[in-house]
Amino acid sequence: MTRAAEILALDALTLRNRLAAGALKAVEVADAYNAQIAARDGDVGAWAWHEPAFVRHQAEAMDEIRRSGRPIGPLHGVPVGVKDIIDTAGIRTENGTKADAGRVPTEDAFVVTRLKAAGALILGKTVTTELAFLDPSPTRNPHDPAHTPGGSSAGSAAAVASAMTPLAIGTQTGGSVVRPASFCGVVGFKPTFGMIPRTGILEQSASLDTVGVFARNPVDASLLAEVLAGYCDRDPATRPSPMPPLLETALTAPPVPPTLAFLRLPGWDEAEPDVHEAFAALAEQLGERVFEAELPSVFADAATVRQRINDAEMARAYRRYARYGEAIGPNVREAIERGTALSALDYLGARDWQGVLAATLAPIFERADAILCPAALGPAPRDLTTTGNSIFNGVWTLCGLPAVTLPLLAASNGMPMGVQLVGARGGDARLMRTARWLFESLEDAT
Repeated sequence: MTRAAEILALDALTLRNRLAAGALKAVEVADAYNAQIAARDGDVGAWAWHEPAFVRHQAEAMDEIRRSGRPIGPLHGVPVGVKDIIDTAGIRTENGTKADAGRVPTEDAFVVTRLKAAGALILGKTVTTELAFLDPSPTRNPHDPAHTPGGSSAGSAAAVASAMTPLAIGTQTGGSVVRPASFCGVVGFKPTFGMIPRTGILEQSASLDTVGVFARNPVDASLLAEVLAGYCDRDPATRPSPMPPLLETALTAPPVPPTLAFLRLPGWDEAEPDVHEAFAALAEQLGERVFEAELPSVFADAATVRQRINDAEMARAYRRYARYGEAIGPNVREAIERGTALSALDYLGARDWQGVLAATLAPIFERADAILCPAALGPAPRDLTTTGNSIFNGVWTLCGLPAVTLPLLAASNGMPMGVQLVGARGGDARLMRTARWLFESLEDAT
């Protein structure tokens, strides 16, 4: 195995530790990932902007910092991809739309400021669907280019899946972290609403937009999410309270083996046979560690409620794009039209349901460490005109609950399928500890 191949095989935490110890140089890491992007991205199309010289320049500066003996950050030299709706000062941020072609922000988003302070190696901007909505992007699924990689954070998911970066940032308003992670076979973590500030990120739906992360395993996802979490007075969804110790907790063994509550979500009957069979086998494998629970009946209309909120807030946030007419994708145009036509009464009524739905889950979380359910209706569809169905994801985004998908299953056609775990609001650290337990337990069993 070559030196570059050894570097690409390292998980993010191990890579971070070796860089900190001086066993690796940041320029070695930069060269390895630059070469991997050059080799793979022509087929995958995960990057909206990548400049090898920029990456190497950062790495050289990081190596100089370490040589000088100055303090280094918790992501020193670790590569990260950034979704192209997240502002990067001096670097194009075009929001996946021709309407913003050539747009160059003058200020970094909150999460980018955090990355830089932590010493991360910013590899570039990952492809998003247009305005982070449902019109498909040019990104292809690394496992089979005939299958969708999902949306709208598909560039970030595909970049991690094809070893072009060990870590990446995305966003989720419906299912745009969990679903592409499931389709591409990586870990996707959507934290509790408001845990990671959205300042400097394209706003689609203020009540739903959530920053999430992609990685190869739950520990690496915890590492990145912990760096990004915090309070920003420019994002009213955040609170000036202590952040959960995600990494420390994820690295800790559960005091007792976790208990999981399996839920058949609305849409279960639409799921493919592969999903039904895989989850039946998973429940048998987990034995007494899983029990089946019933989702409260009020969730029957959750998908409609979430769409109403999304449409109304999107119509307001995207008013400036409406003037572009058919130059904007049809899914974006139709959502703006639906949101514009929605009454204030229907919108406010939908908003009222968010807290109600989350509260009805309390009895389940009293019995279980996490909810267990599929991440998608099946593997990635063999259809590049769709980004897939988010029915198994949007309900958790609506409730503001943390959710993570683990690449633990495979469909009969060999494509990956994710196992989704959902935690109580604010229970992100406990969720990631449970995710690591399940991830490693099932890996050891195979």
